[in-house]
Formats: sequence, C-alpha cells, structure tokens
Amino acid sequence: MSKKYFGTDGIRGRVGEYPITPDFMLKLGWAAGMAFRKMGACKVLVGKDTRISGYMFESALEAGLTSAGADVMLLGPMPTPAIAYLTRTFQAQAGIVISASHNPHDDNGIKFFSGKGTKLPDEIELMIEELLDAPMTVVESSKIGKVSRINDASGRYIEFCKGSVPTGTSFSGLKIVVDCAHGATYKVAPSVFRELGAEVVVLSAQPNGLNINHNCGSTHTEALQAAVLAEHADLGIAFDGDGDRVLMVDHTGTVVDGDELLFIIARDLHGRGKLQGGVVGTLMSSLGLELALADLDIPFVRANVGDRYVISELLERNWVIGGENSGHIVCFDHTTTGDAIIAALQVLMALKARNEGLAQSRQALRKCPQVLINVRFGGGANPIEHPTVKQAGERVTQAMAGRGRVLLRKSGTEPLVRVMVEGEDEAQVRGYAEELAKLVTEVSA
Repeated sequence: MSKKYFGTDGIRGRVGEYPITPDFMLKLGWAAGMAFRKMGACKVLVGKDTRISGYMFESALEAGLTSAGADVMLLGPMPTPAIAYLTRTFQAQAGIVISASHNPHDDNGIKFFSGKGTKLPDEIELMIEELLDAPMTVVESSKIGKVSRINDASGRYIEFCKGSVPTGTSFSGLKIVVDCAHGATYKVAPSVFRELGAEVVVLSAQPNGLNINHNCGSTHTEALQAAVLAEHADLGIAFDGDGDRVLMVDHTGTVVDGDELLFIIARDLHGRGKLQGGVVGTLMSSLGLELALADLDIPFVRANVGDRYVISELLERNWVIGGENSGHIVCFDHTTTGDAIIAALQVLMALKARNEGLAQSRQALRKCPQVLINVRFGGGANPIEHPTVKQAGERVTQAMAGRGRVLLRKSGTEPLVRVMVEGEDEAQVRGYAEELAKLVTEVSA
C-alpha cells in the first residue's frame, strides 16, 4: 500500500504549503497519538532544530498529541540522533523531530522514531495516515495528556556522545574548527569536543531561526575551509542543520566526504578486529570506496540512496557500519541511526590510533573519475528499460571488467535520466557516458 504523506525520511515540504501547515500538524499529532496509544500508555518526546517555524509546529503537535491522550516531553533544539537516543532512554513510545535537515529555513518537516530509536515501521506510518483521514476527536478531559520539558537533555546527550569513545580518551593537542550550520548541534557539538580535550574554534553557532544552513554547514563548506587554513587547525568538522550529516576538512583545506570518512572508520574497525561483516554504501557511493575496501578484503554492498535503505541493509545483514557520500554515517556499534557527532568522534579515534592527520589517512582511498550527464526526455516509456540502452549498459560494464561501473537512474522529481559512468580512466569514462547519453536521447525521441 503506497503512502500519501510519508516519504523515505518522514514528511517534508515548504512551510505554509500543505501539508507543512499548522492545521495539518495538529491533526498529525492527534493521529500519531492515537496510533501510539494503541500500544498502551503513551509518552512521546518532541525535539526540533533551530528554524523559526519549529515553534509553530511544536505547539500544534503538542496540542494534537495531548488531545489524543499522549503525554509529551519537550526537548527544544536538539540534534535528530539525540532524539532517537533520548526516546530509548526515557522508554517513550516514540520520538518526533521537527526538522528539514540540510534544507533552508523556509522548509520544514517531521521525522518519527520508534521506542527503539529506529525509523517507524511501515505499518505504523500507514496507521497514522489512515487516522489522518478520520474525524479528529478529543479524549475525555481526565485522560488528556500532560506536557513537561526535559531540562537536562543536552547534558544527557553530550555524555552519550563522549561514551562512544573509550574512557580516558583525550584529544589534547588537537585543534579543530566546528561548523554547526546555525542548527541543532550549536550547543552540544562544541561541548563534546572541548570536554574531550580538543581546542575548538566554533563557526555558525548563532541561530536566529532564519540562518540555518545558510552558506554554512555540510552543504556550504567554504567558510570552514577558510577558517581551518586561517586558524592553522588540524581539521574542520561540518554538520548539517539537524546533526545527522558530517563532512570534514583536512589541514590543507580539502573537503573529506562521507565515503572517505566511512572508509577511515571501517579500516580502523577492521584493523582492531571489531568490524562485524562489511560496509553498506549506496548507489552513489564512489567506486574508489568499493575498491579501497576490496583491497582490505572488506565486503561492500550498495543500497538505494537514503539512510533508511542503508539502515535496512545493515539490519538485514547484521553489519554495523554504513553511510552515504553526503555524510550520513551509521555506526550501529554505538547508536541506532545516523549520528554526525558520533561519526566524527570515530574518525578522530581512527586518526589517533594510526597517529595520522586527516589528509594522510584519506590517501588510501583514491577517487575515480566520474562523469554524470542528465538527459531530459518527454515522459512516456522509461528510456532505461529500452533493450538498446540496457544492452549498451551491460556491454560498457563488461568492458570495464570490474574496475568501473554504470548507473542509469530515472529522476523521481523531473523528467530526467541520470547517466553516470565511473572508472579509472577519465577519457574512457567520458566516452562511455557520452555514448550512453546519446543512446538515451535517441530512444526517447
């Protein structure tokens, strides 16, 4: 059964445009409260990032949840993975995050966590959607939910993050620049690294409701790159607005992406005999990651793009680490979802263990040339399914003999086919990509 509102990462859109409106959030809170109450006594944690519309949606969700008889515990601005963690520790039935992640302030959205700190099962999302189409009722007055605020939420999460590295770990002597994207990590991230002994220079930690992700954070690393050079720092760490993505910058000002960070963590776990199984990436993970892991005899599989699919693959295989080149990194040996602060700490631990800088440690992963061509088509039949295109894709894949790959993807939002070829020889890769793009154009005519 297809979902009407829930996408791969909750419900998201532009503020003021349905369904990202106060009236919908009121009904969503009620529907969620009714669904969770079917599992017994109901306690729901609600957290948010720093965008201005969070106040409005927090109030609407609170009213809807309590009208269904659910008790609400408010966390205020907290990273998304903190809500997942606190939902578990408070033994709540669910956690709700008001956030649009790396998007600008005029977007917002809702993500849900189960009582285990994981994504909601499909059957619960479908139950909520079904209730959204039912008339809204209010429980009798004596059963209306209560609301409280968790005042020590930040301190609890800071200690949790610090607990992901061995007791006594010190990053003394390490100078880092931390870019908080004017988002949900603005209080906790600097504290975590300082309390572990690092010298911390903080950027973009003055949220005003409108500046979240604006020319800062993991989607705009230019200011961080400049600051690392100006401060003569050892490295820089860039978070996104809700704290589930992380990128880094080495001492030369070069950006280190999620694939490279994933490799550094996986190699360290493997070297210490702590890597359970292999690594999960996505269809967009670089060929260089796959080849570098293969050199270490570490298994690697690709999931669909989206941390939901990475997590699903990890659970199915009972593996502990996976992620995306955008910086979503999941460390199941420490937590239940993508957590940018914990991922950054695991990278720092790996660098410390090898006594290497970030620039040196990333050298073992050599990025392969990648060419991406977008081909517009007029709708109708999917060009990727055309026999001529399929055969050409298979022929090119065979010609690269395991040292290259072809990815043909139909855009989910535009009438585009994305033709991507990746391999070790740039001229060869470009030639193959242009050949396949031409074929897609021809069969679409």
